[in-house]
Amino acid sequence: MNAEFLKITAAIALPQVGGLLTALLALPELMGWYQRLNFPPIAPPNWVFPPVWTVLNTALGYASYLVWSAGGGFVGTGRLPLALYGTQLVLNWAWTPVFFKLHQLRWSFLISLVHTAVVYATGYAFFNVNKMAGYLIFPYFAWCTFATLLNFEIYRRNPQEAASREETSE
Repeated sequence: MNAEFLKITAAIALPQVGGLLTALLALPELMGWYQRLNFPPIAPPNWVFPPVWTVLNTALGYASYLVWSAGGGFVGTGRLPLALYGTQLVLNWAWTPVFFKLHQLRWSFLISLVHTAVVYATGYAFFNVNKMAGYLIFPYFAWCTFATLLNFEIYRRNPQEAASREETSE
């Protein structure tokens, strides 16, 4: 098997595995707490999320491979873009337990807002190392922007849920 193919596979697997593990955290809440929330009309049906995240995570992983290859890994020009990439992955993975497990609507919105800003910075930094990698981040940035808006609207439409959870945590 080709060594480059293995590197590409590993790069794609990282966001996929992280996304899968966080999705497993959310599953118990999808039929209970989550269903009782008041959703805005822009909320897509639940079945949309797995395929969208699979495609976006594939593009994201491949983009990271392109930057790793073109930017010399963590020792060349890829150092900052890959650090931003890692930061946005952590923020992405942190969102799910904060929203689904802790039911912290305000904090999940703030994480989503910061995550989207870091995704933008990642895309910009990726573009400076490898143009295709930067282009591959654009749909992810658009989705994260939409998800942040959705998260805000859920927070706004569920003040009783936000207040009851936030009072017990303070």
